[in-house]
Amino acid sequence: MAKSEKIFYCSECGARYPKWLGRCEDCGQWNTVIEDIRLTKKNILGNGNIKFQEISEKYNKINRIYSGLNEFDRVLGGGAVPGSVILIGGEPGIGKSTILLQILSALSDEYNCVYISGEESSEQICLRAERLGLSQSNIRLACETNVESIIHSLDNNIDFLVIDSIQTLCSTNIDSIPGTLNQLRTCTFSLINFAKTTNTTIFLVGHVTKEGVIAGPKVLEHMVDTVLYFEGERGNSYRILRTVKNRYGSCDELGVFEMSSNGLISVTNPSILFLTQRSENIPGTITFSGIEGSRPILVEVQALVSKSYFSSPRRTVVGWDINRLFMILAVLESKCKISFSDRDVYLSIVGGLKISEPACDLAVVISLLSARKNLAINNNTCAMGEIGLTGEVRPISKCLERIKEAVKFGFKSIIIPKTDNLDINEFSDINLIKVSTLFDLINFLGENGKRE
Repeated sequence: MAKSEKIFYCSECGARYPKWLGRCEDCGQWNTVIEDIRLTKKNILGNGNIKFQEISEKYNKINRIYSGLNEFDRVLGGGAVPGSVILIGGEPGIGKSTILLQILSALSDEYNCVYISGEESSEQICLRAERLGLSQSNIRLACETNVESIIHSLDNNIDFLVIDSIQTLCSTNIDSIPGTLNQLRTCTFSLINFAKTTNTTIFLVGHVTKEGVIAGPKVLEHMVDTVLYFEGERGNSYRILRTVKNRYGSCDELGVFEMSSNGLISVTNPSILFLTQRSENIPGTITFSGIEGSRPILVEVQALVSKSYFSSPRRTVVGWDINRLFMILAVLESKCKISFSDRDVYLSIVGGLKISEPACDLAVVISLLSARKNLAINNNTCAMGEIGLTGEVRPISKCLERIKEAVKFGFKSIIIPKTDNLDINEFSDINLIKVSTLFDLINFLGENGKRE
């Protein structure tokens, strides 16, 4: 008979320990280590043979199901895959329940859809559906938190299932409160097993912490097939759906939605969204052509440089990596002798979009120099390029797609890294400024910048 052995897990990070500790050594959190039971046996023999398949054999083609929201299907890689488990995280009120209710409403005419909530009552969900004009949908609602009762009540003909939220579910087999590590693992595993055996697509809503990550251990994200994050500013009507993990598609895709009185509406051309209020010839602003997933997006980079009256100047960044700003400022001071040590620096990506690719370095440098020297850059100018520690401007990926997106929106001057692998014959009417170092960029700004 198998021997029972006690082990301990951290409910925050999932680290395992042979004995109880008051403070987790991995994440540093206090009172998060809890006891778990596992069965161990020296020799475990299987009862059957595994059926192997040659990798060259033909497999069944995946038939994706379209939700009706183009941006949501783009993020999933072309639609939902039957039998997949999708985890959606986001701050309270960002629109997670709204978009899932819209998706189920669009699918309920052809598929069997069930919405189960552990946080809201059926009356609240019906009220939201009425407000969104979805009250005539063929969606079945239920309010339940016991995972065994949920699975027992469902039949094998369910096509789509929404669980709102996974942190509210509990299992009677685990003696702990909902949201703990054991409850999350057990409930998620039960739902995944149900999804794979019945070919049901399950959407799980996940709470997020103050750091913006899904609450609970990372093991929850490892178990599911797809992890999506809903982002957006409180005072902004636009929402961004970002893929973090996707076993059935790219994990770099991004979807943009607009929150309206009728729910979330897909924004098919995000560049129009981020450039609608583009400033005209104002110091400290420049447009950057970035790549999000498989498509280019134009965003405006703004910088403000003011005199500091403190020993430690302030550095504030919105939508970009602050550590990369520190690096850019160090390169400007070390290589170009342009000091920001007595200046407060504020940098912002307009529109609430978060940029993580290094190709934004060149646009950030231009906005900083423009704000520092009070030079206005023509609003028909776009920039893209990566800055190295030696001050060189390094080539970037998908430069041609970025240029085409900028040309489509009427940009006449485009600053790019100097490269010989770019065919520019089709851009004869566009002024392509190639720079290889920061000195080339400074010379260009000195000749073309307009001091305000």
